Amino acid sequence: MNYAVLIRPRAQAALLGYLLRAADRPALLAVGRDIDARLGRDPRGEGESRDGDTRVAFVRPFSVIYHVDEPNRTVTVEAVGWAGW
Repeated sequence: MNYAVLIRPRAQAALLGYLLRAADRPALLAVGRDIDARLGRDPRGEGESRDGDTRVAFVRPFSVIYHVDEPNRTVTVEAVGWAGW
C-alpha cells in the first residue's frame, strides 16, 4: 500500500530555489519525481532513522528530512537540502 507524500512549504521553497538556479533543470525535476515515488512506496526503506518517526534520505543531489505517519499512511517532507552530485 502506498503513502501520501506531503511537502511542507519550506521544503517546496527550497526545491524551487534549487530548480531556478540549476543548469540542468530536467535532471533535478527527475530527481524530485524519484524522491516522491520512493517515499510514497516505502518511506521506512529509504534513508536513515532519526528521533521518533523522523528520517533522513540522500537522493543526490538532495538530502530530505521527513516524518512517517504509519496510522495515516502519510509522509511529510519537512526540509530539503543540497547534498551535491
